Amino acid sequence: MSAARRKPARKAAARTSAGRGAPARKPATAKTATVKAATVKAATVKSGRGKAAPSRGGGRRAWLVKSEPESYSIDDLQRDEVTPWTGVRNYQARNTLRDAMAVGDPVLFYHSSTDPMAIVGLAEVASAPRPDPTAFDRNDDHYDPDSRREEPTWFLVDLRHVETFPVPLTRELLAAEPALRGMELLRRGSRLSVQPVTEAELKAVLALARRAPRGGRA
Repeated sequence: MSAARRKPARKAAARTSAGRGAPARKPATAKTATVKAATVKAATVKSGRGKAAPSRGGGRRAWLVKSEPESYSIDDLQRDEVTPWTGVRNYQARNTLRDAMAVGDPVLFYHSSTDPMAIVGLAEVASAPRPDPTAFDRNDDHYDPDSRREEPTWFLVDLRHVETFPVPLTRELLAAEPALRGMELLRRGSRLSVQPVTEAELKAVLALARRAPRGGRA
């Protein structure tokens, strides 16, 4: 979901500051992890709307997803264990989900549009991409009448909880880390709800999470 799923009792869709990047979700269970990946048609990117994600080379890559904690938090993911990352409605973020993510890739979980905004945990990609069913549901906030089941526009992957960090890693804390100076998350105007993270940045974030005391200072 940009990020994540809503709590079962909530109707509002999850959204990041980017407006349409975050997903709204229905309750998920660990059974989601066993869902077989469906063979899907590649959706055609409409002209002029978003860039294609870079083609995947060898090796594992890392990512970051954003979610408003009031809609879906790291605690919700820890409870659910696995969740489908639905509701992404940005073409560039969609391309990343559909074309670049692979099972086992690490995913940093970021709480957006809150105080403080922070990286709060680690997840991993738990499925191959498949069409996002919320795009076909007229009752869902992320319904898209232009997306057809025979030629879907929007895709998702399942995310599995790996770890909740003892201390949220705030933007201030991240910005003070030399190894993260070029991180996409920290760039002015960066709003994508699904972002690439380099191997060096992932290592720096995880090292920061290990050494950050309860007071929040590394």
